[in-house]
Amino acid sequence: MTSSVTLPLWQVVVLVLLAVWWALERLLVPSVRWFLRRRVNLAIEEVNQRLRIAIPQFQLTKRQVLLDRLLYDPAVVQAIEAFAREEGMPREVAVAKVERYAHEIVPSFNAYAYFRIGYWIARGAARLLYRVRLGSSDEVGLASIPPNATVVFLMNHRSNMDYVLVSYLVAERIALSYAVGEWARIWPLQQLIRSMGAYFVRRNSRDPLYRRVLERYIQMATQGGVPQAVFPEGGLSRDGRLRAPKIGILDYMLRTFDPEGERDLVFVPVGLNYDRTLEDRTLLLDVRESDPATAETVKPRARGFGALTKTSGFVGRNLWQMALRRWHRFGYACVNFGSPFSTRDYLARKGFDPRKLSREERIPRIEELARELMAEIGKVVPALPVSLVATALLAHPEGLSEFELKAEVHDWIATLEAAGARVYVPRSDRDYAISFGLRMLEQRHLIAVREGLYLPVESERTTLAYYANSIVHLFPQGETR
Repeated sequence: MTSSVTLPLWQVVVLVLLAVWWALERLLVPSVRWFLRRRVNLAIEEVNQRLRIAIPQFQLTKRQVLLDRLLYDPAVVQAIEAFAREEGMPREVAVAKVERYAHEIVPSFNAYAYFRIGYWIARGAARLLYRVRLGSSDEVGLASIPPNATVVFLMNHRSNMDYVLVSYLVAERIALSYAVGEWARIWPLQQLIRSMGAYFVRRNSRDPLYRRVLERYIQMATQGGVPQAVFPEGGLSRDGRLRAPKIGILDYMLRTFDPEGERDLVFVPVGLNYDRTLEDRTLLLDVRESDPATAETVKPRARGFGALTKTSGFVGRNLWQMALRRWHRFGYACVNFGSPFSTRDYLARKGFDPRKLSREERIPRIEELARELMAEIGKVVPALPVSLVATALLAHPEGLSEFELKAEVHDWIATLEAAGARVYVPRSDRDYAISFGLRMLEQRHLIAVREGLYLPVESERTTLAYYANSIVHLFPQGETR
């Protein structure tokens, strides 16, 4: 028993590693899992006590369970059979495609990540970049939403900061699940986004099998009461104006909605606006490239390493200004929440049930609903200092003195308020708001001062128009021309 045994060094290393692995698996990992699970459960309990709408059970279900439920859904199974038959491929190949789609779409919501990590990031980023303001909110209407209703926030899409801003402002009320584009499918961002309940969408996919899987997931989440945030425009506004609504996700939600069921589907219109959007010049480059009159003069868009270099340069300049204490936030970012819109009441008023209509009968009605909802969003888009000043200057290309400009903007504010628009006036001081808007535009060299007159810089008129267009729909027809 006391004799020694000689082993090669590599065998000793393997045995040590196996022993460490066994100890971790049997002793440490279960303890860590128990600790993390306990922290998550405490976070869920705490959050549900203060949220207006508690986290639904569907959102707390394990991801693998949701994947199995989606993969074996009768509608998905039927779609697999049809696809395999039409494409002449083995059923197993079609099943493998569906599994990839399901893993891409289905989130893995983690309450601790959402309310601890996600909220901290959203609050920090929003308040670092902007003067964040909640302009107005129908508190009575929001409080009257039934606790078991599925709530969907419908928002205009101005910037990729929209996700961050709204999540931060509603974190005390609700945990939102976003439909996120493919731009966010990069490591490790996609893992963080998925853990906060977002699901990824291929917005331009024409694959019928993919669309069917996405449709069924959205329907399952809607029926399960998951609060969602949707951009009806489908993408960012390129020229600043509100875009026509797309009905894809809206149609998915309504196709299986039971008007007489116990769970109502309630839409909340949300209007956002910024004194400066981070992507404005990139978005306007798309506009110039698509315009035959300007396409030849546009420099080719930076892509790949060039795009990374350009973005890094933008970040570097701002960090350098911060270090020199010359950096200023990008103005005001304001959000308004409108009155809740009950789908059950709407269908009763219009007298139809989407489940009982053919596609040809249903689509026009869904389009009508989408236009009505988009109009409700438009009503609550806030008018901010930069958009007001840009509107006045573009209406007078010959230039305005400071006194004339302030008088002009005062008139625009009166016109908007008379029309029922939401005008955000910082500090409740119109003169301060106008001076602030002028300062923002001067700092970006979008306007110039010549002989005491403020006037647009000719090469930046498109940029000014981008900000003026954000509120053009609020004016009575023809008022700004």
